[in-house]
Amino acid sequence: MAVTPTAAAPDAAGTDRPAARRRARGAGRGERTSPRRQQILAAAAALFARRGFHGVSVDDLGAAAGVSGPALYRHFRSKEAILAELLVGVSERLLEGGRLRVEGAADPGAALAALVEWHVEFALDHADVISVQTRDLASLPAPERRRVRALQQRYVGVWADVVADVTGCDLETAVAAAHATFGLINSTPHSARLPRHEMAALLRAMAVAAAGATVSAARSGRGS
Repeated sequence: MAVTPTAAAPDAAGTDRPAARRRARGAGRGERTSPRRQQILAAAAALFARRGFHGVSVDDLGAAAGVSGPALYRHFRSKEAILAELLVGVSERLLEGGRLRVEGAADPGAALAALVEWHVEFALDHADVISVQTRDLASLPAPERRRVRALQQRYVGVWADVVADVTGCDLETAVAAAHATFGLINSTPHSARLPRHEMAALLRAMAVAAAGATVSAARSGRGS
């Protein structure tokens, strides 16, 4: 499920990351943060979540964002570019936010609590994008799909390192625990039925309990 590189160094796949993002988004930084562009992205997330990427036309997107369909092409070169902006952007923000919270934590336990809080808040704010990623990741062009997968793997790595530090489990178990915790927290498109503060508290408590289960599982594995 966000790091903004400070240099044009190649990523693990040998891709120039800033150039790849410019190609995916088709605009400079000022354009990417324009209110109209953000309005289109929000409308797209809601429509894609409800109907699926292939069930939404450019005209549908324009109507939802309050512009004509063809006017969208002043902001995005294609419907696929809108999907790329959503899914690459969400993965970048998750990774960046996760890294910042770990860096600011006093110890591994605090780092895990900060990661849980970060992901819970993110999932509650972006339930539509979670639905879109679950269903429509395969609709991304191959380069952007690889980019999303690479960012997701790095985010899992951030979590796995912290889980391993807190629980003493091996890295493979920590990776599995991170994925399981994401599944729990990313249930918000279906589970967010309480007032926001109550839902956030419930998800945090369940995620912390899941970390406790990881400790028990690690100990059980060592004893078997």
